Amino acid sequence: MRVAFASEPAYPDRPNEDFIGATADAVVLLDGASIPPGVTSACSHSVRWYSHILGSTLLTEMTQSAGPLPGLLAQGIKHITSLHDFTCDLAHGGSPSATVIMLRQTTDHLDWLVLGDSTLILDTGTPEPEVICDDRLEQVAAPHRTRLDSLPGGTPEHAEARREYVETLGHYRNRDGGFWVASTDPLAADQALTGTIPADQVHAAVLLTDGAADAVNRYHLTNWRRLLDRLAYHGPAEPIRQVREAESLDPHGKRWPRSKVYDDATVVWLRFE
Repeated sequence: MRVAFASEPAYPDRPNEDFIGATADAVVLLDGASIPPGVTSACSHSVRWYSHILGSTLLTEMTQSAGPLPGLLAQGIKHITSLHDFTCDLAHGGSPSATVIMLRQTTDHLDWLVLGDSTLILDTGTPEPEVICDDRLEQVAAPHRTRLDSLPGGTPEHAEARREYVETLGHYRNRDGGFWVASTDPLAADQALTGTIPADQVHAAVLLTDGAADAVNRYHLTNWRRLLDRLAYHGPAEPIRQVREAESLDPHGKRWPRSKVYDDATVVWLRFE
């Protein structure tokens, strides 16, 4: 398995809350959920701290255990939650959270897990690749975006609407009928999308945080097959370049309404030989 990746923060002067880690046979990608100004949290840890500590923990677990990926994710969440003991009120909303993709190669198959709205693409050589993304957040969020999408990005009104939007979504996070991400409850791991595929059926795989997947999902600059083809020629930085160009052309979200003008973006490209 050969791995190449590219990752950029939303702004050069702000920390990148995405995490990517890889070994010869395992890859982990996390997208930390940014907490906007004004949203209160009783946790002293940053989103970047959460995504990086959980990500490195999961990568270690995957290299040391052949157990099912949901079980390893549950153990990782439980471990990170224990690090909050005596410092944070985890019963209070606003605790750090992250989406998770885990991919593990064995001799004859690939195991994968997707929790949250990051995207996994498996190129099996067919005209249309297999695309896995947990869309429960989008289903929950859509009815609550009307005011946010009507306001120009970068304005105080938009910032206030985003704060209200994030606080509203907090009531649906890690609840039945809502959406699921890694945070403080290890039971969230049971809600992840999972699968196994024979290793000899997969030519390549791509892992993208939503900030990079917007090249297809939001801006419609390409499709999944063309994205795979362009990765082979231009490498994993190309989708991020396309996204940054679209974001820059629409800084106030008039053409493409969105909660953040710019977003952290990470692309991981794997080739199996």
